[in-house]
Amino acid sequence: MRSTRRPVLAAAALAAVLALTATACGPEGNEAGGKGGQSADQSGTGGGDFKIPQEITDKLKEHGIDLDKWKDGEWKNWSKDKWLREAGEFINPIIKDFWNPDRIGDAKPPEQPSKPEDISQDQGQTDPEPLPVQARPVATPYTQQAPGVGLLLFSMPEGEGQCSATVVKDPAHPGKSNLVWTAAHCVHAGKNGGWYRNVMFVPSFNKNGKPASQMKSTPFEDRVPAGRWWADDMATSDQWIKDGGAVPGVPMAPYDFALMHVKPEESTGGKSLEELAGAAYKVEFNAPAIGRIPSLTAQGYPAEAPFDGAVQQQCTDKPSRLSMDAAKPTMYRIGCTMTGGSSGGPWFIKGADGQPVLVSDMSMGPRPARWSAGPHLGPEAQAMFDAMSKKWAGKR
Repeated sequence: MRSTRRPVLAAAALAAVLALTATACGPEGNEAGGKGGQSADQSGTGGGDFKIPQEITDKLKEHGIDLDKWKDGEWKNWSKDKWLREAGEFINPIIKDFWNPDRIGDAKPPEQPSKPEDISQDQGQTDPEPLPVQARPVATPYTQQAPGVGLLLFSMPEGEGQCSATVVKDPAHPGKSNLVWTAAHCVHAGKNGGWYRNVMFVPSFNKNGKPASQMKSTPFEDRVPAGRWWADDMATSDQWIKDGGAVPGVPMAPYDFALMHVKPEESTGGKSLEELAGAAYKVEFNAPAIGRIPSLTAQGYPAEAPFDGAVQQQCTDKPSRLSMDAAKPTMYRIGCTMTGGSSGGPWFIKGADGQPVLVSDMSMGPRPARWSAGPHLGPEAQAMFDAMSKKWAGKR
């Protein structure tokens, strides 16, 4: 059996971290940023309204969803007729005190999938399995050494989960991007489900790299140095929505990418995510042939043993090719021992100017972790990115 590098349920040790960083904050939501449609005033630190475009409001009514009931707990209904799955159905209003100590503390580790067989016999252009590369901690503080890389939190039927994600440049808002890149399987269940809920991004989480066991004594500003940002728009590939999933969705791993637009939970005085996070990275849709890339670095917050989900790790290796279907794009593969939780984290190469450029995201690998694979970002990914950037070009 093969395995995606699945999102993981928030570990008990990380629970204390998040419980202290995500409570006592006022709500502020926004869906898809469109004009018109339903709005609901919310009081609290964030203030303001969240607005849902009329076409989304109509779609929600078709599903029998009342937005007020949704915020009061209806979001926990994962029945087939209430699980929004189509590209235009994503909603994610901020829910006051959602990430409270009880909810995070009740999270349990996920089931471990069966150990996968060697994947090197699949058809297409696949190179020999790389040697494992031991993950090592990213230098601190992350706000300087890895600005823009962060933790992604969300709700799925099994409980509260975590992945990794990255701030990326938005050509429509130079220097002021509110776009975040991650893996599709971190935000959408694929063929047999829909969009996950309560999606929140924390850039440079735990900036000084303290272990989860020390989080309670770590200053708040070190744990959440650039605020908490809720997704208010989301996009992924049509291929993932149609046929993706966990282990059965491995053949769709070449399309395992997603892009979100975010807004702050608390007022930032008009500053963008990029400005507060300290960086955003160019997404390269025309990267050199895999064999011509001398080095690739993957970063993220692995949460399954031997990692604790609080410390950012990285692996650097020369990428090789992995293909599971000759009709689908060949993926990048590197030796890497990062585990679940690193899903969605950035894969960087050095650009022409010497700066990191995002060419992929952590998607899949075996258990126990020996190597990892990520999608090659081609025309499908670029079309998704261009549509999101254009959609928000005249908005913030």
